[in-house]
Amino acid sequence: MKKPRSRFAFELGAAAALLSLPLSVFAQNPPASAPAVAPPAASAPAAAPAPAAVPSAADGGYLIGLSFGEQIRRIGITNEISIEDITRGLKDALAGKKMAAGEQQQLQSFVKSVMDAITAHNKAAGKEYLTKNGQEKGVKTTASGLQYRVLIPGDTKAASPQPSDTVTVQYRGALIDGTEFDSSYTRGQPATFPVNGVIKGWQEALVMMKPGSKWKVFVPPELGYDIQPRPGIPAGSVLVFEVELQSIKAAAAAPTGAAPAPKSQITPAAPATPVSK
Repeated sequence: MKKPRSRFAFELGAAAALLSLPLSVFAQNPPASAPAVAPPAASAPAAAPAPAAVPSAADGGYLIGLSFGEQIRRIGITNEISIEDITRGLKDALAGKKMAAGEQQQLQSFVKSVMDAITAHNKAAGKEYLTKNGQEKGVKTTASGLQYRVLIPGDTKAASPQPSDTVTVQYRGALIDGTEFDSSYTRGQPATFPVNGVIKGWQEALVMMKPGSKWKVFVPPELGYDIQPRPGIPAGSVLVFEVELQSIKAAAAAPTGAAPAPKSQITPAAPATPVSK
């Protein structure tokens, strides 16, 4: 699984001004954590598509607006601003007006306030969800706050993965409202990755699972992507995954006398793509 929302860049006039500035608002945040799971291996490159027909001016203008709106939505801004106000700013920018330093600071302050409000709202909703979910039959809660339900126990006599092992899994990830943000099933192939290369919630769950098992895992923000949004995953989101552990590949033993491998620098994340119960 790769989880409001991701970084962006838009290079057209006022759009560039709006979408590039908010990045500096979060420049002091810690580096993004590891992905929920590693992306699938790249397949053979497809044949180059035929060049697209040049759209009309009307269609081109619509596509610019669509792209602009998509970028704004990805950072979590939706109903907080009006189309009329956006249009007013676009008209002024296209007429040659440039943002003053004070206006740039106002924009940064506005975007940060929206992101802070989104994060606070999602964390409150997630806390309420986890409180109720923890009381459901079959749901277990660990000391870290991770919740899980065993759907299929798998081979209970087999060993669980170690943090340095590589596992192959099928999974589906969604938000608590059921919005799916990632799925190996949809891609048509399982994901393979080192246990210690993913978000903390997955690391904790995987080392308890058995080959052939299927769990439903509920990841608090602090064990996912926390305040860092990802595509399809608003900041502060609880993530819900269905995970099938298909196979385990033990890590190769280090040669005698070799220097110890450096510790993983994975940090907790706030995910980045949960399924409702």
